[in-house]
Amino acid sequence: MPLNEIFSVLAEGALVTIQLVAMALPLATAMAFISGLLRLSEHRALRWLAAIYVEFFRGTSALIQLYWIYFVLPFFGISIDAITAGVVALGLNIGAYGSEVVRGGLLSVDRGQTEAAIALNFSPRQRLWRIIMPQALVGMMPPFGNLAIELVKATSLVSLITIADLTYRAKSLADMTLQVEEIFGLVLVFYFVMAQVLTLAIRALEKHLGKGMDRGGLA
Repeated sequence: MPLNEIFSVLAEGALVTIQLVAMALPLATAMAFISGLLRLSEHRALRWLAAIYVEFFRGTSALIQLYWIYFVLPFFGISIDAITAGVVALGLNIGAYGSEVVRGGLLSVDRGQTEAAIALNFSPRQRLWRIIMPQALVGMMPPFGNLAIELVKATSLVSLITIADLTYRAKSLADMTLQVEEIFGLVLVFYFVMAQVLTLAIRALEKHLGKGMDRGGLA
């Protein structure tokens, strides 16, 4: 098969991969912040609930989680299409790792900042969102960037539940044409480019947040 045709087929798969990332990343971010904040809650039940979520999804295989959501849940009357299953599995898995990023980022803010906010009579919510979170976000960006790249690479798992993503199309092409070197060489390039785009976006956001801190808050 000509290289341009191979590229075209893989590009279609890359678009599916990008769509998966675009849907799973907001879910992962939301779960990271929700569970990270709950792990610092004053209520023991909420801390335990968040801890169970984090430890379960960090302590079990992402592939098995994907299989459970797509193949096992239908036995309990919960049928989910392949795309949704992939988004949910990836989002919950990466979100569990992100939870520790959020928790660690919040705890890294100097205690004196909180004490100063208390002295200024800020409410707990105001202390969190106006004083602590803006400072913590800057430090969270690099590890969040790493997790975003891990998410891109983890999307290859969805090929095992018949989603025609980049990996699925590459395997299908390789089986059909036996042009393994060309196909998987291009696949490496596609994943590398997607990871680099995410890296640049995260760095730009980190720089923007850093400028906001120089002015005394988020821009």
